[in-house]
Amino acid sequence: MSATLSDLIAFHRNDALAIGAPDRPWLTYAGLRDLVEHTVHALHAAGIGHGDRVAIVLPNGPEMAAAFVAIAEGAVTAPMNPAHRLDEFEFYLADLGAKAVVLADGYDGPALTAATRLGLAVLRLGHDAADPAGSFTLRAETVAPGEPDRATARPRDIALILHTSGTTSRPKIVPLRHGNIAASAHHIAQSLALTPHDRCLNVMPLFHIHGLVGALSASLAAGASVWCAPGFDALRFFGWLEAARPTWYTAVPAMHQAILSRARHNAEILERVPLRFLRSSSASLPAQMMRALADTFRAPVIEAYGMTEAAHQMTANPLPPGAQRPGSVGVAAGPAVRIASETGNWLVEGPGEVVISGPNVMPGYEGNEAANDAAFFEAEGLRWFRTGDQGQLDGDGYLTLTGRLKEIINRGGEKISPLEVDGVLMDHPAVAQVVTFALPHPKLGEEVAAAVVLREGMAADEAAIRAFCAERLADFKVPRRVVLLDEIPKGATGKLQRIGLAEKLGLADPV
Repeated sequence: MSATLSDLIAFHRNDALAIGAPDRPWLTYAGLRDLVEHTVHALHAAGIGHGDRVAIVLPNGPEMAAAFVAIAEGAVTAPMNPAHRLDEFEFYLADLGAKAVVLADGYDGPALTAATRLGLAVLRLGHDAADPAGSFTLRAETVAPGEPDRATARPRDIALILHTSGTTSRPKIVPLRHGNIAASAHHIAQSLALTPHDRCLNVMPLFHIHGLVGALSASLAAGASVWCAPGFDALRFFGWLEAARPTWYTAVPAMHQAILSRARHNAEILERVPLRFLRSSSASLPAQMMRALADTFRAPVIEAYGMTEAAHQMTANPLPPGAQRPGSVGVAAGPAVRIASETGNWLVEGPGEVVISGPNVMPGYEGNEAANDAAFFEAEGLRWFRTGDQGQLDGDGYLTLTGRLKEIINRGGEKISPLEVDGVLMDHPAVAQVVTFALPHPKLGEEVAAAVVLREGMAADEAAIRAFCAERLADFKVPRRVVLLDEIPKGATGKLQRIGLAEKLGLADPV
C-alpha cells in the first residue's frame, strides 16, 4: 500500500512515545503530528511549498529526526552532513537545486555562507532543552520569493534527495519518493517484528539512509520509539544504552567493532539492559564479528543489506527461529532479489550481479540518463535495478556478497574479492579490523594490499600476517603489502572505504 511519511505516524496512539534523547522529555506521536502541521505552516510562511527542495544542515539528534519527518510533508528534504566544507556545500546545494536551507539558531558556519552566496532562503530551527525531544520552531531569516504551492505530500512525490558517495566520479542524485521510504520502513519493521513496545537507540547519522530509514522511519512505521543519540561515541554508548533502555540498535560494522572493544568494561550494563536483537547494515559484517556480538550481547545479530537507491533495506538475516548465517546478508526482505549477468540484461543462476525490483526502489537517478540506462533493465515482466554488488544466492535463498564490482581487485587478469581476503585475515588471533584494497602496480595493474588494526595488547608484524594468509589463500590472493594502523580511515557515515585507500595511506600517487 502506497503511503507518505506522515501516514507512518498517523494512526498510532496519541500518548505513545515517539522520539527521545539524552536528558529530554519524550515527544509523543500526538506531539509529532502537531509538529508536522506547524512546520508545514512555517514553510509556507517562508515561501516554501510542495516540490521545493530544502537542505537540512543540523547536528545529529532528535531535532534532525523530527525535522526530516515534518519538512517532508510540505517540501522535499535534502539532509546534509554538517561537517562538509564550504566548497562541498556550494556544490551539493547548487547540484540539487535547493530553494532553502534549514540551520540551527546561532549557526554561522560554511553552510550559511554557501546558502547566502547561492541566494537561498535561510530558515532557522530553534528548540528549548526543557521541551520534548525533537520539538522545534522554524522561522524564516530570509524568505523565498513567490507564492508557495500549499499541496501536501502524496505517495508518488519526492520526499528525500541524497547524493551517492561519488568515490570515483561525480556523485549521482538519488530521489526517493514517499512511497519508496514508506515501503522500506514497513519492510524493515516486518523483518524485525517491531511493535510499539520496541525502542531503537539510534547512533547512525541522520543525513544517511541507514539512520533515516533503518532506525527512524522503521520505528515510526511500527509505532515504536527511537532514542536519538547526538552521534556515535563508543565511550558513551553504554551510558546511552542504560539511559535509553532500548530493545535494539543498528550500526555499521566499524561502530560495532568499537562497541565490542568497550564491552568488557560494561558487563554490568549489558546484564541490566538486555537487547532483543542487534542490527548491522551498510557494509559487510565479518562472520567473526557477528559471532562476537551475539556472544557479547547474548542476542541475535541481524545483518541486513541495503543501499540508498533501495531506500535502504534489500535483504536481512531472519530473526529466530530463522537462521542468522555469518558471512551472509540473509534472504530477501522487501524487494525481489535475483542475480543477473554482469555483462548482459538477463537473469542467471549462480554468481553474478545482485539485482532488485520492488516498491522501495528509486524511480531513477535524477538528470542522468546514461546512469539509468546502465542501472535498469526489464526481465520477466519486472524492472530490475543493478546494485553494483557481486554475489550468489544459495538453495535456501540466502545471499552471499563477494564484493562491489568496482572494488574487485584485478591482478594481471586474476580477479580477487576483497571480502574473501578480509575473512581470512579476521581469523588471525591478533587482527581486530581489516580492509583489503587494491594497490596500483606498474605491470599487473593492481596488487592486493590490506590495512589492519591489531587487537589491544596483541602483536603481529607484516611478515607474520602474510605468512598466515599464505597458508589459507592462493598465492595471487595473498596481500603483498600489509599496513598496520591504529585506525583505518572511515567515511562520513562510519563505513570503511576501500576505493582510494592506497592514496589516502600514501601508498600510491593519486590518479
